[in-house]
Amino acid sequence: MTDIPIVVMGLMGAGKSTVARLLADALDRPMRDSDADLEARYGATAAAMAGSLGADELHAREAEVLRDALADRPAPVIAAAASTVEDPGTRRALDSAFVVFLDGPPEVLAERMKSSSHRPHFKPDLVRMLTEQRDLRLPWFREVADVIADPSAHGPEEIAATVLARFEDAKTS
Repeated sequence: MTDIPIVVMGLMGAGKSTVARLLADALDRPMRDSDADLEARYGATAAAMAGSLGADELHAREAEVLRDALADRPAPVIAAAASTVEDPGTRRALDSAFVVFLDGPPEVLAERMKSSSHRPHFKPDLVRMLTEQRDLRLPWFREVADVIADPSAHGPEEIAATVLARFEDAKTS
């Protein structure tokens, strides 16, 4: 299973980058982050792209950088933008990955987002925005997820330990 990418998904503020970093360190794998990949490829943050190009183009670019990261070898741990789960081609590509869905309450995630300027705030009411995004994407997140964890109930280290155990179980079954 060392050639299987691990993808950490969830809404903005869920802690994807933190959990992905812990997993990458524990498995001695490279880490890819959607936000960093976007900025490296296009020279702008997700927020800037959303403002200048619109949400649809941002989401298409996010899906593209995730699909590229899935093809990397050695297989990385990837912190993926939540919008990528909306794309049917990306969901099919995730069949070859071990997917972690961080599913936190929108109220908690909105509070975490207040200190983050690199992600787009598509609506002034962050709780409403995240609730709408969660409602739209939840069936797809559940479809692709191998592990679901609540980052408001468990710390990143605990989530990473659970994911590592489940990943080990998947390797032996």
